[in-house]
Amino acid sequence: MTKLLLAGATGMVGTAALARLLADARVTQVVAPTRRALAPHAKLLNPITTIADLPHHADWWAVDGAICALGTTRAQTPDPSAYRRIDHDYPLTIATLVRKHGATRFALVSSAGADARSRFAYTRLKGELEDAIGSLDFPSLTIARPGMLGGERSEHRSMEKNLLTLLRLAAPILPASARINPASTVADLLVEAALNGAPGRHVITTAQIARAADTRG
Repeated sequence: MTKLLLAGATGMVGTAALARLLADARVTQVVAPTRRALAPHAKLLNPITTIADLPHHADWWAVDGAICALGTTRAQTPDPSAYRRIDHDYPLTIATLVRKHGATRFALVSSAGADARSRFAYTRLKGELEDAIGSLDFPSLTIARPGMLGGERSEHRSMEKNLLTLLRLAAPILPASARINPASTVADLLVEAALNGAPGRHVITTAQIARAADTRG
């Protein structure tokens, strides 16, 4: 039986991951720190805190594994320093704390093209985060690199909505690496990695996510 921490439980991938974790008989407890209270559940421990004010010595950091689905967009967070804190510093802090308290498995939502040497700021930042978490020596580290995520968003993004519509229409003729990655599929893969991740560092590519979505119908 397993205790897991979920960071980013109110986002698109995080919401799907939370539902799966709470329904999974292998999971005894889900620790999901959030700013606002989540719907109560017998298996849910929901510390109310901001990421910036995380209590570093709380006993709930002692988990078997963790999923990090934190992230923002330039539109939501235009300030570069604030953007880096949310997309790099906070996920690294969470990974550091759960590792310090004994976690052996970590599953991260990154991005297609993540590379610390990328000339693009977004993918470079994601690559830097991957490398930093990799240096923590989790016995099992799984990194999902989705492309365009599909699913219900809490905020309205008209341009992105139009692009998603076009990608759905073109899906039959697109290679797997260019298709929409359903947030629910990303969540499924990360949940399984957090529960049963194989030893070593594993990257789940955009194409692999798309193929997994196909097998799930």
